[in-house]
Amino acid sequence: MIESEFARPYDVRFLPGEPVTLTASAEECAALAKRFALPAVHELHATVTLLAEGATVTVRGRLKARVVQSCAISGDDLPQTLDEPVQLRFVPEGAAANPGEEVEISADDCDEIDYSGTQFDLGEALAQSLAIALDPFAVGPNAEEARRTAGLIDQQAAGPFAALAALKRND
Repeated sequence: MIESEFARPYDVRFLPGEPVTLTASAEECAALAKRFALPAVHELHATVTLLAEGATVTVRGRLKARVVQSCAISGDDLPQTLDEPVQLRFVPEGAAANPGEEVEISADDCDEIDYSGTQFDLGEALAQSLAIALDPFAVGPNAEEARRTAGLIDQQAAGPFAALAALKRND
């Protein structure tokens, strides 16, 4: 099993029958912030149900987190609150679709995660779900001013038709 900042291994033979809540400690939050290059992860928890169907385990629930991202333009800290649905399927290694095989999926389909042996790491899957939920192009209230200061926005040419106006001027 991979070393994870938020390791929560489960054995497919001994799954809880009721929903479980997984909460990251302060140390785990700090390690996740470092891993995902975030100024901070203040809180991370998920409440999920685990349903076994043979060796396949389906996980459904919600992931909630309070993080601080950096504005993609100004670099300012942007506090974010995430509340995301979680739908995962842990499958025995080799049971997932073949890499070369074409598969159609819908928005309702689960992400499939291989595991070997009898254990899978739900915490690591949730950490990866957190990373996917982050906005890679988050911008804050000072982004426009940072663009102007850097000379990326021409005050006169700003607007939805600025590119067309520039083309007309070049004719």
